Amino acid sequence: MGATAIPGYRLGDPALPRSPLTSADLATLKASLLFGEEDVAALRKAHDVVRDQVEAILDVWYGFVGNTPHLLAYFCDQKTGKPVGAYLDAVRKRFGQWILDTCRADYNDAWLAWQDEIGRRHHRSGKNKTDGVSAAPHIPMRYVLALAIPISVTMKPFLANKGHSAAEVDAMHAAWTKAVLLQAILWCRPYAKDGDF
Repeated sequence: MGATAIPGYRLGDPALPRSPLTSADLATLKASLLFGEEDVAALRKAHDVVRDQVEAILDVWYGFVGNTPHLLAYFCDQKTGKPVGAYLDAVRKRFGQWILDTCRADYNDAWLAWQDEIGRRHHRSGKNKTDGVSAAPHIPMRYVLALAIPISVTMKPFLANKGHSAAEVDAMHAAWTKAVLLQAILWCRPYAKDGDF
């Protein structure tokens, strides 16, 4: 699942605007989340655990969204109210790559710029533009943050599928949860007024 094979996936694209956040800003946010080098190591271990389970993970997440009407609405055509299949498929491919990138835990300037882009794609400033669809034009910030829980809670059984000890699974799951919340917070930057983030 290479990033170049996924339309609209642009992690590392030099054309992306640089994030206004610095590596120092990221370091203090990670410290506030108790996210340290042991978490980076646990995430990288998780990469090998989940890389062949991505589709099964996405099945769980898409099942949740598909059975939650107020969330599914963000993938529906504004005129017909019907889910836009091509949009759901494109987002699914990017979501799968996001799982692997989250586990790679490479926190550099390109990664920070990509978090800004993901935030814009949820916010009215960029929603629907990547895929040229006419779905809901904005996802409220409350759902961007709230979805960190189902995306975190549902990951633990997958992390336990490869015979690691309970302590290793707990460490991978804690690191995953911190990484998801870290990104969800960064995705909210476009929602904040200048100086408020």
